[in-house]
Amino acid sequence: MKKDTIITHAGLHPLDNHGVVNPPIYRASTVLFADVEAFAAPDKPLKGGTFYGRFGTPTQKSLQEALLALEGGHDCMLASSGLAAITAAILSRVGAGDHVLMPDTVYGPTRGFCQRFLRRFQVETTYYDPTIGSEIAELMRPETKVVFVEAPGSYTFEMQDIPAIAEVAHQGGAAVIMDNTWATPVFFRPLDYGVDISVQALTKYVVGHSDVMLGSAVANEEHWPDLYDIYWKLGYSVSPDDSWLALRGLRTMSVRLARHQETGLKLAHWLAARPEIERVLHPGLPEDPGHAIWQRDFSGSSGLFGLILKPAYSAEAQAAMLDNMQHFGLGYSWGGYESLLVPTNIGKLRSATEWPAHGRTWRLHAGLEDIDDLISDLEAGFARLNAAA
Repeated sequence: MKKDTIITHAGLHPLDNHGVVNPPIYRASTVLFADVEAFAAPDKPLKGGTFYGRFGTPTQKSLQEALLALEGGHDCMLASSGLAAITAAILSRVGAGDHVLMPDTVYGPTRGFCQRFLRRFQVETTYYDPTIGSEIAELMRPETKVVFVEAPGSYTFEMQDIPAIAEVAHQGGAAVIMDNTWATPVFFRPLDYGVDISVQALTKYVVGHSDVMLGSAVANEEHWPDLYDIYWKLGYSVSPDDSWLALRGLRTMSVRLARHQETGLKLAHWLAARPEIERVLHPGLPEDPGHAIWQRDFSGSSGLFGLILKPAYSAEAQAAMLDNMQHFGLGYSWGGYESLLVPTNIGKLRSATEWPAHGRTWRLHAGLEDIDDLISDLEAGFARLNAAA
């Protein structure tokens, strides 16, 4: 099946639910067994059956089945957030004395997990230039167990050569874990490019309505048993109600992403021509340094990208613009139907590479509003920015 058909039908079993199209919400802790033999079966968790609420009911399993159909992996775990899925994936591969390679552009909370949690358990992290490609071989050690990738990078949107990095990592015996929240498997399927565990914050484009926190990790056959062991031992669990909402969002993800992409690219081109903007950070733009890799490996772009203001604008001028936007909200997360425009602080999030731009940076998420209204809102905001400057 093509992606749009998978999104529409994967995980649905109407004839198992009295003909009802959408799976019902099964809320459960205790699940009863038919007899002692079934109760005592040692392989019931790995068979994926419903046996205890923490490991999922048919509602969560419908979502897992749909995500697997999109990602193409061996099996899928759900977590309470994208960060929870990331930490589970990393923990499934490392122990005391091991080493992790992490791109310098990585999502801030992932960096925080490495700095403040992994360090406590004698797991060392080295941050690398995300554009390093196959030269990452110079950073590999015998104890390197994870090479983490994220494309494009958080806030600054550098692209990574995933196949080249994966080849080097596997030669050194390391697993490759990717945060694929920006593209989703609609625009990029990590496991097809050498990634071993693909992570998403389902909170963003899968849910799509800014009302659920959820994450997923899909692993290939080699890495699934250890990922499942972490899921089992650390007590990961998600709500069937949240899973149902994610399933509901999933069915329209393709058409929403098409709109996010269209509006995002139009805004990126429009902003690139504004005198207030030093540079637009969007791999879908031909002038972007990562455009060739994006064009080679990805089939589309989402609505999230970055901006660099001209250095002349102060924090006060920036606030004059952002405090009074009508259609762009000022808040964390992204991927919902609403547009967002937030200031970012790159300097605090780099340790291996230097951020060269001197102007203030913003992150923009293009929502589902009419683009003429969004442009009018930005025009009025730039007028306030210039007046304050």
